[in-house]
Amino acid sequence: MFTTDLLKGRAALVTGGGTGICRGIALAFARHGCDVAITSRKIEHLEPTADEIRACGARAVAKAADVRDPVAVDDAIAAVVGELGRLDILVNGAAGNFICLAENLSPNGFGTVVDIDLKGTFNVSRAALPHLKARGGSVINISATLPYLGTMGQSHAAAAKAGIDSLTRVLACEWGPHGIRVNGIAPGPIEGTEGVRRLVDDASREGAVRQCPLGRLGTIDDVSNATLFLCSDAASFINGVTLVVDGGLWLRSARILGD
Repeated sequence: MFTTDLLKGRAALVTGGGTGICRGIALAFARHGCDVAITSRKIEHLEPTADEIRACGARAVAKAADVRDPVAVDDAIAAVVGELGRLDILVNGAAGNFICLAENLSPNGFGTVVDIDLKGTFNVSRAALPHLKARGGSVINISATLPYLGTMGQSHAAAAKAGIDSLTRVLACEWGPHGIRVNGIAPGPIEGTEGVRRLVDDASREGAVRQCPLGRLGTIDDVSNATLFLCSDAASFINGVTLVVDGGLWLRSARILGD
């Protein structure tokens, strides 16, 4: 880990920022000079990470909000901007998932994942837009490689993430004239995350490592570093791209999680 002033003077909001990949992104932003707000449905998931952000020397704001509720999202973003004074970066990372074959999946189960992942990304992006317009900025939508494959047991999540990728491209075109870049990141299986613990058994993990051209699973730092790049001035002419961060795994097999 290293520290620079890459994002000095900026303020970011990371949804789902209390745990997993999004916690890693929030801490990486703080180490690079950015003030960071994090949201989740439960405040207890946020407070420890907010303390870690402050330990990096950045200001931290923790707000409980359900991304499925547009009113709660509006209130949370207003509070964040009120405390931090600005909003330059938005990371849409709040997500839900579980394994279930389509034939066994209830309409409510399908809809819940779409509501959190896809509708939540739209709700937060829409609420953040007036603040991002003030100075220009960057939106990062956390996607996944699931829709590129045909991953069994993931019809709900794959559909939601495919929608996110499409939304990324549309918003990049609509919001580019405001100086707002909209990009995505599609991680593969990432070590040390709840998703890998819940969705990938030992045999599937071994298969993924074996199939990956780089011979390992990804790390939270791999995703955080990619996010830092896309949010930085080094990526100032990159817009509407979903960057795959999986070591080339998705190119090799559509059946890793099922093997």
